[in-house]
Amino acid sequence: MKSVLTDLPVGLPPSGRGPGLVLVQEIFGLDDYLRSVAADLAAAGYVVAIPELFWRTAPGWSSTHDEAGVAASMEVASAFDPALGLSDVLETVAHLRSSPSVTGGVGVLGFCLGGSLAFAAAAAGDPDVAVSFYGSTVAQQIADLSGVTCPIQFHFGGKDPYIPRTDVAIVEAAVAGHEGAEIHVQEEAGHAFHNNVAPMFHHPQAAARAWDLTMEFLRRTLPA
Repeated sequence: MKSVLTDLPVGLPPSGRGPGLVLVQEIFGLDDYLRSVAADLAAAGYVVAIPELFWRTAPGWSSTHDEAGVAASMEVASAFDPALGLSDVLETVAHLRSSPSVTGGVGVLGFCLGGSLAFAAAAAGDPDVAVSFYGSTVAQQIADLSGVTCPIQFHFGGKDPYIPRTDVAIVEAAVAGHEGAEIHVQEEAGHAFHNNVAPMFHHPQAAARAWDLTMEFLRRTLPA
């Protein structure tokens, strides 16, 4: 029976072994950007698995990173069931835990749609660490932070047209009262600022700062 684990892309570190990371996609699908992030994480010592969130409705989906690609991806995402997507992420976490290549814990790291699911996985499941980049539903679901027991890091852009700064402030307030949580806002950046193949979104300086913070966080909480 086909599942999210069918043909699951997995990246291995140079040693062939390491902690696990589930890398959760944006609405653009399993594209060159996501694969480049996976390669960076594998080079840093992590075993990286990328669940395909749209395998039920748009298998193999990958779009361009322009206005047309955003519109097409939004249409594909409109058929996406977040509950099934969360189940897929948690199934991938469990799969990595059982892998002989994985030593130590397993974390989740996601961007955009994946940022929302990384937070949801931390609240509903048992990852050892979570990193959420500009998840659009995080503020609406921030009460779930009380159920998060692992270290968690949030990233947002202060000028995100899809996530109001007032929503980011809601997350900031909640994080301030939750041990093990931290938030970083790149005030000059918009949405998807880390996506280096999307000129309409990419903010190189903000991306570099946020990635440095991410890697420092992973070294503290899920060392490779």
